[in-house]
Amino acid sequence: MLIPPDAEALYTRLLELVRSWLAEQAEEPAVVGIYAGGAWLAERLHADLKLATPFGVVSSTFHRDDFATRGLHPSANRTALPFEVTARGILLVDDVLYTGRTTRAAINELYDFGRPARVDLAVLVDRGGRELPICASLVAAKAQIPVTHMLALERDEADTMRLVFRMEKKTV
Repeated sequence: MLIPPDAEALYTRLLELVRSWLAEQAEEPAVVGIYAGGAWLAERLHADLKLATPFGVVSSTFHRDDFATRGLHPSANRTALPFEVTARGILLVDDVLYTGRTTRAAINELYDFGRPARVDLAVLVDRGGRELPICASLVAAKAQIPVTHMLALERDEADTMRLVFRMEKKTV
């Protein structure tokens, strides 16, 4: 049985990495989470770091390369960027980096709102398996996860700020 990584321990590591990274930035970037796990992380990072700029959420739904086969999920989430994207530094946040396809789609969606000065990527887990030349600047952990399995971040039902990973076998 595969044991998923400790999401809370990884979040603490990511928080420290982002805190150090922010100290090196000339201007505070906007934190943008990729829906859904990345959005939860962005919300929490924003609160813990007490950032001035509101955090944003970006949906990759309309830019996915498999949109034609997956279609639009009835609860498709929308992008919400409560700040000007053009010429701003962006810290894009996601839970798991795998093939790079979701990140590519999220960046395409971000560019629909303007041209950022820079986009950096922060993730809890990099599981390898890249299909596109995308890498994260800030990575809490690298993990070897079989291609037959999926790592999903969830919010704890009792405490919605607490995060947990669930490992499950892929159905397709």
